[in-house]
Amino acid sequence: MIAFVTVFYDWSRAVASGFTWLAPLAVRIAVGVVFMGTGWTKLHNLPAITKNFASLGIPAPEILTPFVSGVEFVGALLLLVGLLTRLAAVPLMVVMVVAIVSAKAGDIDSLETVLGFEEVSYFLMFAWLAIAGPGPVSLDHFVLKASGRDPEAHGA
Repeated sequence: MIAFVTVFYDWSRAVASGFTWLAPLAVRIAVGVVFMGTGWTKLHNLPAITKNFASLGIPAPEILTPFVSGVEFVGALLLLVGLLTRLAAVPLMVVMVVAIVSAKAGDIDSLETVLGFEEVSYFLMFAWLAIAGPGPVSLDHFVLKASGRDPEAHGA
């Protein structure tokens, strides 16, 4: 039993510990690239997106369309470089909740359906970044280090 634990738990943890920087970086790049693209596209197609928001019943679409588009673009840019990561992730989580409620509510017939929405996956990635932080390959890490704080204690 001890050999099993050593090989399958201790060894795998030792190998994985060398790559703890990779997961937050990969998630930040994935969501950063996607949401910079969607935000940029929305910002450059505001009339069509405003019409779409209005058709979904989103209140004040003339105000919320540019706001949400900006949140997506700027929030994604911040996540991509790892600056103010925890702060940037929260509004993006809200955008995902609103997207699910406004655009997907009619499609919900089970928990499995909800969990299959890509918006839920994005929400969970944003939540993880908000809780765990950006990792050591981030501007947050360097800002904390430059200010004399321990980046590791802050998840950066």
